[in-house]
Amino acid sequence: MLERYTRPEMGKIWSDENKYEAWLKVEIAATNAWSELGEVPKEDAAKIAQNASFTPERVAELEQVTHHDVVAFTRTVSESLGPEKKWVHFGLTSTDVVDTAQGYILKQADAIILQDLHELKKTIAEKARKYKNTVEMGRTHGVQAEPTTFGLKLARWYAEIKRDIERFEHAAKGVESGKISGAVGTFANVPPAVETSVLKQLGLTQQPITSQVLPRDLHAEYIATLALIATSIENWATEIRSLQRSEIHEVEEHFRAGQKGSSAMPHKRNPIGSENLCGMARVLRGYIITAYEDVSLWHERDISHSSAERVILPDTTIGIDYMLNRFNRILTNLDVFPETMLKNMDKTYGLIYSQRLLLKLIDEAGLSREDAYDMVQKLTTRSWNEGISFRKLVESSPIMDYLSEDDVADAFDYHYHLRHVDEIFKKVGLE
Repeated sequence: MLERYTRPEMGKIWSDENKYEAWLKVEIAATNAWSELGEVPKEDAAKIAQNASFTPERVAELEQVTHHDVVAFTRTVSESLGPEKKWVHFGLTSTDVVDTAQGYILKQADAIILQDLHELKKTIAEKARKYKNTVEMGRTHGVQAEPTTFGLKLARWYAEIKRDIERFEHAAKGVESGKISGAVGTFANVPPAVETSVLKQLGLTQQPITSQVLPRDLHAEYIATLALIATSIENWATEIRSLQRSEIHEVEEHFRAGQKGSSAMPHKRNPIGSENLCGMARVLRGYIITAYEDVSLWHERDISHSSAERVILPDTTIGIDYMLNRFNRILTNLDVFPETMLKNMDKTYGLIYSQRLLLKLIDEAGLSREDAYDMVQKLTTRSWNEGISFRKLVESSPIMDYLSEDDVADAFDYHYHLRHVDEIFKKVGLE
């Protein structure tokens, strides 16, 4: 991932230094496991745990000779040890180390992502409660529909991020796995007890069966889950972009002192943060295809997935970390304009109350739905075409033969539409 979109903590997790640290943890955990079984002398296992070391530079140097990164690594580690070095990588195949270490690295990345998710969830909750009763025009098909509140919009986001967290926690368990089962998954040269011990030491989950590698449907589900979280962010960012349009202008990304919106137009204040996140979501969704294609490997394993994962796993975790943090900042500092929200409700001449009027004619006046609909629609058409107040047309129409002035006033009261807000908030978990 580009440095521009890489936060330091997550970037460090995907460094060569951290990768080799994870490899070393697996090797040390394996010698400890062998020691528990009595195969490796305890003093040798202790020396390996205490003295084993590496430098990324030396690994890179030896890889130029071996053309095999794991062999270069184990030889680098062996150079730091005495006779006990013979137990390094004992009974293991390269992917025992690489896949298990990758699970450990993903566990580190997942801890950051989960924290990001909960922090954003908290921000959404705070904003939802703040704007719980801030009336706003609800829109369908981009057209004004009926009154809602800005808080209800945020409550939907809150429910969505709760689902995102549930999906993420499930998918994360799958990739926070390891395997120490040998070249084709039969435990031919390393007993199952070693795998159990290693994964317990590293805090990783254990799959019931593997080949030379962990099953890649786990990683496909994981990437798809991160892409879905990115799509949630895109959904929210798109809403901000739409509401920031000059014609609507109900919210605005905070514009800092000295910030410029255009090299040509000094007045411009663009939702660049939200636009940026929509673009990032496209990138992350693109990786779903690669992750799915990595599932189908030849027989007990080929290496076709490896090069792809070197790109998609760092990029996706780094990308979602960036997206969650940037959107959190956008929402935290979002400028909201309740007065404009209220003013925008008048742009359609009161037509937003047409359904309420229709139902009163059916329920209280006893008209058939067809007659009531035609009566109301005739007035809404004239109101829209001529730019006349819908309520004034109603008050001078035959509808007044069926409804009282109080009935009409009640039909045009937006508070009626918001009477269940408290109940909805409670259902979402925002009471």
